[in-house]
Amino acid sequence: MDFRFTDEQDMTASVVRDLLSDLCQSADLRRLMASEEARDENRWSKIVEMGLAGALVEETAGGFGLKAADFVLAVEACGYACLPEPLVENAGVSLPLLAEAAPDNELLAQALAGEITVATGHPSNLFVCDADTAGALVIGNDDGLFLVERQKAELARQPSVDPFRRLFAVDFSPADATRLADPAHAASMLDAALDRGALFAAAQLVGIAQRCVDLAVAYAKDRHQFGKPIGSYQAVKHQLATAQVKIEFAKPILYAAAASLPEADMYSRARISHAKLVAAEAADLSARTAIQVHGAMGYSWEVDVHFFLKRAIALETWWGAPAFHRERVACRVLGGELGPEHTFAKEARDA
Repeated sequence: MDFRFTDEQDMTASVVRDLLSDLCQSADLRRLMASEEARDENRWSKIVEMGLAGALVEETAGGFGLKAADFVLAVEACGYACLPEPLVENAGVSLPLLAEAAPDNELLAQALAGEITVATGHPSNLFVCDADTAGALVIGNDDGLFLVERQKAELARQPSVDPFRRLFAVDFSPADATRLADPAHAASMLDAALDRGALFAAAQLVGIAQRCVDLAVAYAKDRHQFGKPIGSYQAVKHQLATAQVKIEFAKPILYAAAASLPEADMYSRARISHAKLVAAEAADLSARTAIQVHGAMGYSWEVDVHFFLKRAIALETWWGAPAFHRERVACRVLGGELGPEHTFAKEARDA
């Protein structure tokens, strides 16, 4: 079995990396934070032009029909850049959910064309992210799944540790005219949305972790003390090496989870939860290590590491808190078969 990414998958990620490297630098983030605007319109227009909105939507519904494994490296790049715009939530969660529930809906066509974004309200999240800039909201609750135009919902802004995450409590009046699915049918759709959300949160966290280490390494090369770079001291080297090892162990777990997402069973969901847990641990360790390497100034907003630390803190509990994901891993370990023949793909388990 070949676990390597294909040339097409690498190329998609490379295009996203190059774009964000040019348009989502720390100066761009600081400028956006100072302006208090929701988006950088130039950056967002370039992202829309890439046509990634329909990446995970089936071709029959107007999308590209890509799999999670085709998209995961691009999402990792979004984490590495601390992208403020809702590419990941819109393309990775909301549009596949809307396409499954209402493939012929006019709002889906507008979203696939990049004219609007769609935000998702999921029971696993307390609030809805980027609801104010969305053209429509897909809300799941005990009464089913609903599609609500933003103007017909009442939004209340909520504080976030991450200055670029715009969170809202959403109040709307459920009606048959806006219902996409009843509770029984909505449950499986919301489960799939949770899996995608957790997987792509993990991918962002891996990107965040790597960016923190890279920032710390660059600083350790430039900062001199006692006549030589602080990166030459073992105490600094070992901290950074430990963080990098944490990242390298998280990556194969993340990629295995992306490859197994379509299986939608106990095994694949445990992999996704495992990926979310180890990615969050890697991001936390890497961000805190980077702050320590920067010394006293590391505790100030003047250091770019804070963008990534705050995003990591926000994503740790987004699409399922650690306790929820530990429980899913425990269910697989205690309720599923163990052994090397049950380690990899479903085809191997069924052989």
